[in-house]
Amino acid sequence: MVDFIKVYYLVFGILTIVGGIIGFVKAKSRASLIAGVLCGVALIVAHFLLQRGNGMMGLIVGLVISALLGGKFIPKAMENRAGPHVIIMAVLSAVSLIVTLISFAKL
Repeated sequence: MVDFIKVYYLVFGILTIVGGIIGFVKAKSRASLIAGVLCGVALIVAHFLLQRGNGMMGLIVGLVISALLGGKFIPKAMENRAGPHVIIMAVLSAVSLIVTLISFAKL
């Protein structure tokens, strides 16, 4: 499971950065750019922490960022008029939370 979460954090981090850039380009939202880049970089850091054998710290960083993103996007995704980008981020965050918690249990 830890091998999966390593790859997942890397992909999720890259997608989060790309999403922040898209939010900036489309809506001129600096908040999207800053939050997307910071959260994406933190997820990539979690990936590298896991890669280098610091599993507990990597999972903690991943859990915190996943919870923050989930807290932002999951409630919005439950609204009837949520856009596809919101739904994608909500699903990615929920999967990350679940897989991270399962990985904690296996440490």
